[in-house]
Amino acid sequence: MRARSSWTVLIALVAGLLLGALTARAGDGWREPAVQAAATVGGLWLDALKMTIVPLIVALLVTGIVAGAGHVRAGGTARRAILWFVVILTSSAILGALVTPLLLALFPLPEAAAVALRTGLAAVDTSATEGAVPGAAALIRSFVPANIVNAAAEDRTLALVVFSLMFGFAIANLPEAKRRLLGSFFDAVGDALLIIVGWVLWVAPIGVFALGFAVGAGAGAAVFGALVHYITIVSAVGILVLLIAYVVALATTRWSPRDFVRAALAPQAVAISTQSSLASLPAMLVSAEALRVPERVRDIVLPMAVALFRATGPAMNMAVALYVAHWLGLEPSISQIVAATAVAAVVSYGAVSLPGQISFITSVAPIALALGVPIAPLALLVAVENIPDIFRTLGNVTMDVAVTGAVARGDKEEADAAA
Repeated sequence: MRARSSWTVLIALVAGLLLGALTARAGDGWREPAVQAAATVGGLWLDALKMTIVPLIVALLVTGIVAGAGHVRAGGTARRAILWFVVILTSSAILGALVTPLLLALFPLPEAAAVALRTGLAAVDTSATEGAVPGAAALIRSFVPANIVNAAAEDRTLALVVFSLMFGFAIANLPEAKRRLLGSFFDAVGDALLIIVGWVLWVAPIGVFALGFAVGAGAGAAVFGALVHYITIVSAVGILVLLIAYVVALATTRWSPRDFVRAALAPQAVAISTQSSLASLPAMLVSAEALRVPERVRDIVLPMAVALFRATGPAMNMAVALYVAHWLGLEPSISQIVAATAVAAVVSYGAVSLPGQISFITSVAPIALALGVPIAPLALLVAVENIPDIFRTLGNVTMDVAVTGAVARGDKEEADAAA
Protein backbone atom coordinates (compact mmCIF):
# COMPACT_ATOMS: atom_id res chain seq x y z
CA MET A 1 0.00 0.00 0.00
CA ARG A 2 2.84 2.34 0.86
CA ALA A 3 4.54 1.78 -2.52
CA ARG A 4 1.26 2.23 -4.38
CA SER A 5 0.56 5.47 -2.48
CA SER A 6 4.04 6.85 -3.25
CA TRP A 7 3.67 6.17 -6.95
CA THR A 8 0.17 7.68 -6.97
CA VAL A 9 1.52 10.90 -5.47
CA LEU A 10 4.39 10.92 -7.99
CA ILE A 11 1.96 10.47 -10.89
CA ALA A 12 -0.20 13.30 -9.50
CA LEU A 13 2.86 15.58 -9.35
CA VAL A 14 3.92 14.79 -12.92
CA ALA A 15 0.35 15.28 -14.19
CA GLY A 16 0.02 18.59 -12.36
CA LEU A 17 3.38 19.89 -13.60
CA LEU A 18 2.62 18.84 -17.19
CA LEU A 19 -0.82 20.40 -17.23
CA GLY A 20 0.50 23.54 -15.57
CA ALA A 21 3.35 23.81 -18.07
CA LEU A 22 0.86 23.45 -20.94
CA THR A 23 -1.27 26.27 -19.56
CA ALA A 24 1.77 28.54 -19.49
CA ARG A 25 0.99 29.35 -23.12
CA ALA A 26 -2.72 29.91 -22.53
CA GLY A 27 -4.26 33.34 -22.23
CA ASP A 28 -4.38 35.01 -18.82
CA GLY A 29 -8.17 35.04 -18.94
CA TRP A 30 -8.17 31.27 -18.42
CA ARG A 31 -4.75 30.65 -16.96
CA GLU A 32 -4.77 33.04 -14.01
CA PRO A 33 -8.08 31.85 -12.47
CA ALA A 34 -6.91 28.23 -12.87
CA VAL A 35 -3.58 28.99 -11.17
CA GLN A 36 -5.33 30.85 -8.35
CA ALA A 37 -7.73 27.97 -7.79
CA ALA A 38 -4.89 25.43 -7.80
CA ALA A 39 -2.80 27.58 -5.46
CA THR A 40 -5.75 27.81 -3.06
CA VAL A 41 -6.36 24.05 -3.02
CA GLY A 42 -2.66 23.26 -2.77
CA GLY A 43 -2.19 25.93 -0.10
CA LEU A 44 -4.98 24.45 2.02
CA TRP A 45 -3.36 21.04 1.83
CA LEU A 46 0.04 22.50 2.63
CA ASP A 47 -1.35 24.38 5.65
CA ALA A 48 -2.97 21.16 6.90
CA LEU A 49 0.45 19.53 6.71
CA LYS A 50 2.17 22.47 8.41
CA MET A 51 -0.21 22.57 11.37
CA THR A 52 1.10 19.26 12.73
CA ILE A 53 4.82 19.99 12.43
CA VAL A 54 5.47 21.96 15.62
CA PRO A 55 3.59 19.69 18.08
CA LEU A 56 4.89 16.60 16.27
CA ILE A 57 8.50 17.76 16.64
CA VAL A 58 8.03 18.16 20.39
CA ALA A 59 6.15 14.87 20.87
CA LEU A 60 8.57 12.76 18.80
CA LEU A 61 11.68 14.30 20.36
CA VAL A 62 10.44 13.85 23.92
CA THR A 63 9.34 10.28 23.20
CA GLY A 64 12.63 9.45 21.47
CA ILE A 65 14.77 10.90 24.25
CA VAL A 66 12.83 9.05 26.96
CA ALA A 67 13.06 5.80 24.99
CA GLY A 68 16.78 6.31 24.35
CA ALA A 69 17.40 6.98 28.03
CA GLY A 70 15.58 3.76 28.84
CA HIS A 71 17.88 1.83 26.51
CA VAL A 72 20.92 3.43 28.14
CA ARG A 73 19.76 2.20 31.55
CA ALA A 74 19.22 -1.29 30.11
CA GLY A 75 22.89 -2.30 30.05
CA GLY A 76 26.35 -1.85 28.58
CA THR A 77 25.54 -3.17 25.09
CA ALA A 78 22.59 -0.80 24.72
CA ARG A 79 24.63 2.15 26.03
CA ARG A 80 27.40 1.41 23.57
CA ALA A 81 24.89 1.19 20.73
CA ILE A 82 23.30 4.53 21.68
CA LEU A 83 26.74 6.15 21.76
CA TRP A 84 27.50 4.84 18.27
CA PHE A 85 24.13 6.10 17.06
CA VAL A 86 24.76 9.60 18.40
CA VAL A 87 28.28 9.80 16.95
CA ILE A 88 27.24 8.61 13.50
CA LEU A 89 24.07 10.70 13.33
CA THR A 90 26.02 13.82 14.32
CA SER A 91 28.72 13.03 11.77
CA SER A 92 26.03 12.42 9.15
CA ALA A 93 24.55 15.88 9.72
CA ILE A 94 27.97 17.50 9.42
CA LEU A 95 28.66 15.50 6.27
CA GLY A 96 25.45 16.73 4.66
CA ALA A 97 26.23 20.33 5.56
CA LEU A 98 29.71 20.10 4.03
CA VAL A 99 29.12 17.91 0.97
CA THR A 100 25.86 19.35 -0.37
CA PRO A 101 27.20 22.88 -1.02
CA LEU A 102 30.24 21.30 -2.67
CA LEU A 103 28.08 19.18 -4.98
CA LEU A 104 25.91 22.19 -5.82
CA ALA A 105 29.02 24.24 -6.60
CA LEU A 106 30.38 21.50 -8.88
CA PHE A 107 27.01 20.70 -10.47
CA PRO A 108 24.79 23.78 -10.06
CA LEU A 109 21.19 23.98 -11.11
CA PRO A 110 21.02 26.06 -14.32
CA GLU A 111 20.12 29.64 -13.45
CA ALA A 112 17.23 29.74 -15.92
CA ALA A 113 15.64 26.72 -14.22
CA ALA A 114 16.19 28.24 -10.76
CA VAL A 115 14.54 31.53 -11.79
CA ALA A 116 11.61 29.68 -13.34
CA LEU A 117 11.16 27.62 -10.17
CA ARG A 118 11.20 30.71 -7.97
CA THR A 119 8.51 32.24 -10.15
CA GLY A 120 6.40 29.10 -9.93
CA LEU A 121 6.81 28.65 -6.19
CA ALA A 122 5.94 32.29 -5.53
CA ALA A 123 2.41 31.47 -6.73
CA VAL A 124 2.12 28.91 -3.92
CA ASP A 125 3.98 30.59 -1.06
CA THR A 126 4.87 34.28 -1.18
CA SER A 127 7.67 33.68 1.34
CA ALA A 128 9.43 31.40 -1.12
CA THR A 129 11.47 34.26 -2.53
CA GLU A 130 12.21 35.88 0.81
CA GLY A 131 14.74 34.92 3.45
CA ALA A 132 15.72 36.84 6.52
CA VAL A 133 19.19 36.05 7.81
CA PRO A 134 19.56 36.76 11.56
CA GLY A 135 22.93 37.67 12.99
CA ALA A 136 25.04 35.23 14.96
CA ALA A 137 24.30 36.93 18.28
CA ALA A 138 20.54 36.84 17.69
CA LEU A 139 20.78 33.20 16.68
CA ILE A 140 22.64 32.27 19.87
CA ARG A 141 20.07 34.14 21.98
CA SER A 142 17.32 32.19 20.23
CA PHE A 143 18.67 28.86 21.50
CA VAL A 144 16.81 29.27 24.80
CA PRO A 145 13.20 30.42 24.36
CA ALA A 146 11.97 33.06 26.80
CA ASN A 147 8.44 32.01 25.88
CA ILE A 148 7.96 28.53 24.46
CA VAL A 149 4.47 29.38 23.17
CA ASN A 150 5.82 32.32 21.16
CA ALA A 151 8.66 30.15 19.89
CA ALA A 152 6.14 27.61 18.61
CA ALA A 153 3.96 30.31 17.04
CA GLU A 154 6.97 31.83 15.28
CA ASP A 155 8.34 28.47 14.05
CA ARG A 156 11.60 28.98 15.96
CA THR A 157 12.67 25.40 15.49
CA LEU A 158 16.01 25.47 17.29
CA ALA A 159 14.37 26.87 20.44
CA LEU A 160 11.71 24.14 20.27
CA VAL A 161 14.37 21.45 19.84
CA VAL A 162 16.38 22.74 22.81
CA PHE A 163 13.27 22.88 25.01
CA SER A 164 12.13 19.42 23.89
CA LEU A 165 15.56 17.95 24.62
CA MET A 166 15.66 19.47 28.10
CA PHE A 167 12.10 18.38 28.79
CA GLY A 168 12.78 14.85 27.52
CA PHE A 169 15.87 14.45 29.67
CA ALA A 170 13.98 15.87 32.66
CA ILE A 171 11.23 13.26 32.18
CA ALA A 172 13.89 10.55 31.87
CA ASN A 173 15.16 11.50 35.34
CA LEU A 174 11.77 11.32 37.03
CA PRO A 175 10.75 8.36 39.20
CA GLU A 176 9.60 5.41 37.13
CA ALA A 177 5.86 5.88 37.64
CA LYS A 178 5.92 9.53 36.58
CA ARG A 179 8.35 8.77 33.75
CA ARG A 180 6.02 6.14 32.35
CA LEU A 181 3.01 8.43 32.73
CA LEU A 182 4.52 11.36 30.86
CA GLY A 183 6.24 9.10 28.35
CA SER A 184 2.92 7.44 27.56
CA PHE A 185 1.24 10.84 27.27
CA PHE A 186 3.68 12.17 24.69
CA ASP A 187 3.69 8.82 22.91
CA ALA A 188 -0.10 9.07 22.61
CA VAL A 189 0.10 12.70 21.46
CA GLY A 190 2.62 11.72 18.79
CA ASP A 191 0.46 8.80 17.65
CA ALA A 192 -2.62 11.04 17.41
CA LEU A 193 -0.72 13.62 15.36
CA LEU A 194 0.61 10.90 13.08
CA ILE A 195 -2.97 9.82 12.44
CA ILE A 196 -3.78 13.40 11.38
CA VAL A 197 -0.71 13.46 9.14
CA GLY A 198 -1.89 10.15 7.67
CA TRP A 199 -5.25 11.72 6.87
CA VAL A 200 -3.56 14.69 5.22
CA LEU A 201 -1.29 12.42 3.19
CA TRP A 202 -4.30 10.33 2.16
CA VAL A 203 -5.41 13.29 0.04
CA ALA A 204 -1.83 14.06 -1.00
CA PRO A 205 -2.48 13.28 -4.69
CA ILE A 206 -5.02 16.12 -4.80
CA GLY A 207 -2.83 18.59 -2.93
CA VAL A 208 0.32 17.67 -4.84
CA PHE A 209 -1.51 17.85 -8.17
CA ALA A 210 -2.75 21.35 -7.33
CA LEU A 211 0.67 22.53 -6.16
CA GLY A 212 2.31 20.95 -9.20
CA PHE A 213 -0.15 22.71 -11.50
CA ALA A 214 0.55 26.11 -9.90
CA VAL A 215 4.32 25.60 -10.01
CA GLY A 216 4.26 24.16 -13.55
CA ALA A 217 2.25 27.13 -14.80
CA GLY A 218 4.92 29.49 -13.50
CA ALA A 219 8.04 27.44 -14.13
CA GLY A 220 7.15 25.59 -17.32
CA ALA A 221 9.07 22.52 -18.46
CA ALA A 222 12.21 23.66 -16.58
CA VAL A 223 10.80 22.11 -13.41
CA PHE A 224 11.36 18.55 -14.71
CA GLY A 225 15.08 19.07 -15.21
CA ALA A 226 15.27 20.65 -11.76
CA LEU A 227 13.63 17.62 -10.13
CA VAL A 228 16.06 15.25 -11.85
CA HIS A 229 18.93 17.44 -10.65
CA TYR A 230 17.51 17.38 -7.10
CA ILE A 231 17.14 13.58 -7.08
CA THR A 232 20.72 13.18 -8.31
CA ILE A 233 22.27 15.49 -5.70
CA VAL A 234 20.34 14.10 -2.72
CA SER A 235 20.88 10.48 -3.80
CA ALA A 236 24.62 11.14 -4.17
CA VAL A 237 24.76 12.22 -0.51
CA GLY A 238 23.00 8.98 0.46
CA ILE A 239 25.46 6.93 -1.58
CA LEU A 240 28.34 8.62 0.24
CA VAL A 241 26.88 7.58 3.61
CA LEU A 242 26.51 4.04 2.23
CA LEU A 243 30.22 3.99 1.36
CA ILE A 244 31.09 5.28 4.82
CA ALA A 245 29.18 2.34 6.30
CA TYR A 246 31.71 0.02 4.65
CA VAL A 247 34.54 2.08 6.15
CA VAL A 248 32.96 1.86 9.62
CA ALA A 249 32.53 -1.90 9.31
CA LEU A 250 36.07 -2.57 8.15
CA ALA A 251 37.73 -0.09 10.51
CA THR A 252 35.97 -1.19 13.72
CA THR A 253 35.65 -4.95 13.30
CA ARG A 254 37.84 -7.83 12.20
CA TRP A 255 35.62 -8.71 9.28
CA SER A 256 37.25 -9.17 5.91
CA PRO A 257 35.95 -6.90 3.12
CA ARG A 258 34.74 -9.94 1.21
CA ASP A 259 32.76 -11.32 4.15
CA PHE A 260 31.05 -8.00 4.91
CA VAL A 261 30.18 -7.29 1.29
CA ARG A 262 28.73 -10.78 0.91
CA ALA A 263 26.79 -10.66 4.20
CA ALA A 264 25.36 -7.20 3.44
CA LEU A 265 23.91 -8.25 0.08
CA ALA A 266 20.78 -9.92 1.48
CA PRO A 267 19.54 -6.98 3.62
CA GLN A 268 20.51 -4.58 0.84
CA ALA A 269 18.38 -6.52 -1.64
CA VAL A 270 15.41 -6.38 0.75
CA ALA A 271 16.04 -2.66 1.34
CA ILE A 272 15.98 -1.89 -2.37
CA SER A 273 12.81 -3.87 -2.99
CA THR A 274 10.86 -2.69 0.08
CA GLN A 275 12.45 0.65 1.07
CA SER A 276 11.87 -0.45 4.67
CA SER A 277 14.46 -1.00 7.39
CA LEU A 278 11.88 -2.92 9.40
CA ALA A 279 11.27 -5.35 6.55
CA SER A 280 15.05 -5.78 6.25
CA LEU A 281 15.48 -6.73 9.94
CA PRO A 282 15.27 -10.54 9.47
CA ALA A 283 17.88 -10.38 6.71
CA MET A 284 20.10 -8.17 8.89
CA LEU A 285 19.89 -10.70 11.74
CA VAL A 286 20.98 -13.45 9.35
CA SER A 287 23.84 -11.28 8.08
CA ALA A 288 25.04 -10.54 11.61
CA GLU A 289 24.95 -14.25 12.41
CA ALA A 290 27.00 -15.00 9.29
CA LEU A 291 29.53 -12.41 10.48
CA ARG A 292 29.76 -14.22 13.84
CA VAL A 293 28.16 -11.44 15.88
CA PRO A 294 27.05 -12.94 19.23
CA GLU A 295 23.32 -13.56 19.41
CA ARG A 296 22.96 -11.44 22.55
CA VAL A 297 24.44 -8.41 20.77
CA ARG A 298 22.58 -8.71 17.49
CA ASP A 299 19.24 -9.32 19.25
CA ILE A 300 19.67 -6.07 21.19
CA VAL A 301 21.38 -3.73 18.72
CA LEU A 302 19.60 -4.47 15.45
CA PRO A 303 16.03 -3.95 16.77
CA MET A 304 17.22 -0.74 18.45
CA ALA A 305 18.81 0.39 15.19
CA VAL A 306 15.64 -0.27 13.22
CA ALA A 307 13.61 1.72 15.76
CA LEU A 308 15.96 4.64 16.48
CA PHE A 309 18.83 4.80 13.99
CA ARG A 310 18.69 6.40 10.51
CA ALA A 311 22.30 6.93 9.49
CA THR A 312 21.50 8.55 6.13
CA GLY A 313 18.76 10.75 7.58
CA PRO A 314 20.71 13.78 8.86
CA ALA A 315 22.96 13.98 5.78
CA MET A 316 20.17 13.57 3.23
CA ASN A 317 17.77 15.80 5.15
CA MET A 318 20.41 18.54 5.25
CA ALA A 319 20.89 18.01 1.52
CA VAL A 320 17.15 18.50 0.89
CA ALA A 321 16.96 21.70 2.93
CA LEU A 322 20.13 23.15 1.41
CA TYR A 323 18.91 22.22 -2.06
CA VAL A 324 15.66 24.11 -1.47
CA ALA A 325 17.71 27.15 -0.43
CA HIS A 326 19.70 26.74 -3.66
CA TRP A 327 16.47 26.56 -5.67
CA LEU A 328 15.19 29.77 -4.14
CA GLY A 329 18.43 31.68 -4.45
CA LEU A 330 18.80 31.98 -0.67
CA GLU A 331 22.22 32.04 0.96
CA PRO A 332 21.96 30.94 4.60
CA SER A 333 24.61 32.37 6.89
CA ILE A 334 27.23 30.21 8.52
CA SER A 335 25.40 30.55 11.83
CA GLN A 336 22.16 29.35 10.22
CA ILE A 337 23.92 26.36 8.67
CA VAL A 338 25.48 25.48 12.03
CA ALA A 339 22.07 25.76 13.70
CA ALA A 340 20.43 23.66 10.98
CA THR A 341 23.16 21.02 11.31
CA ALA A 342 22.53 20.84 15.04
CA VAL A 343 18.79 20.50 14.42
CA ALA A 344 19.39 17.77 11.81
CA ALA A 345 21.47 15.79 14.27
CA VAL A 346 19.33 16.31 17.35
CA VAL A 347 16.01 15.62 15.63
CA SER A 348 17.47 12.35 14.35
CA TYR A 349 18.32 11.27 17.93
CA GLY A 350 14.63 11.00 18.63
CA ALA A 351 13.68 9.58 15.24
CA VAL A 352 11.27 6.68 15.25
CA SER A 353 10.27 4.28 12.53
CA LEU A 354 7.72 6.13 10.37
CA PRO A 355 6.46 5.76 6.81
CA GLY A 356 8.69 7.52 4.29
CA GLN A 357 6.36 10.39 3.40
CA ILE A 358 5.68 11.22 7.06
CA SER A 359 9.31 11.01 8.16
CA PHE A 360 10.36 13.17 5.19
CA ILE A 361 8.17 16.07 6.31
CA THR A 362 8.80 15.73 10.05
CA SER A 363 12.58 15.42 9.59
CA VAL A 364 13.26 18.02 6.90
CA ALA A 365 10.83 20.77 7.94
CA PRO A 366 12.67 21.62 11.22
CA ILE A 367 15.96 21.87 9.33
CA ALA A 368 14.43 24.10 6.66
CA LEU A 369 12.93 26.37 9.31
CA ALA A 370 16.30 26.63 11.07
CA LEU A 371 17.86 27.65 7.73
CA GLY A 372 15.18 30.30 7.17
CA VAL A 373 13.94 28.35 4.15
CA PRO A 374 10.19 28.04 3.39
CA ILE A 375 8.79 24.53 3.57
CA ALA A 376 6.31 24.82 0.69
CA PRO A 377 8.72 23.12 -1.77
CA LEU A 378 8.81 20.05 0.51
CA ALA A 379 5.23 19.33 -0.45
CA LEU A 380 6.44 18.82 -4.03
CA LEU A 381 9.64 16.99 -3.16
CA VAL A 382 7.80 14.43 -1.01
CA ALA A 383 6.28 13.16 -4.27
CA VAL A 384 9.69 12.18 -5.67
CA GLU A 385 11.09 10.96 -2.35
CA ASN A 386 10.53 7.31 -3.26
CA ILE A 387 13.65 7.46 -5.49
CA PRO A 388 16.12 8.92 -2.96
CA ASP A 389 14.41 6.76 -0.32
CA ILE A 390 15.98 3.70 -1.97
CA PHE A 391 19.43 5.07 -1.12
CA ARG A 392 18.26 6.14 2.34
CA THR A 393 17.19 2.60 3.21
CA LEU A 394 20.20 1.03 1.53
CA GLY A 395 22.61 3.14 3.56
CA ASN A 396 20.62 2.65 6.77
CA VAL A 397 20.57 -1.15 6.73
CA THR A 398 24.25 -1.35 5.76
CA MET A 399 25.21 0.98 8.62
CA ASP A 400 22.95 -0.96 11.01
CA VAL A 401 24.96 -4.14 10.37
CA ALA A 402 28.25 -2.25 10.57
CA VAL A 403 27.42 -0.64 13.92
CA THR A 404 26.24 -3.97 15.30
CA GLY A 405 29.69 -5.36 14.55
CA ALA A 406 31.35 -2.34 16.16
CA VAL A 407 29.29 -2.79 19.33
CA ALA A 408 30.12 -6.50 19.43
CA ARG A 409 33.82 -5.72 19.11
CA GLY A 410 33.56 -3.19 21.96
CA ASP A 411 31.77 -5.70 24.18
CA LYS A 412 34.47 -8.29 23.54
CA GLU A 413 37.29 -5.87 24.30
CA GLU A 414 35.57 -4.81 27.52
CA ALA A 415 35.10 -8.45 28.55
CA ASP A 416 38.74 -9.25 27.75
CA ALA A 417 39.91 -6.27 29.81
CA ALA A 418 37.74 -7.31 32.74
CA ALA A 419 39.16 -10.84 32.58
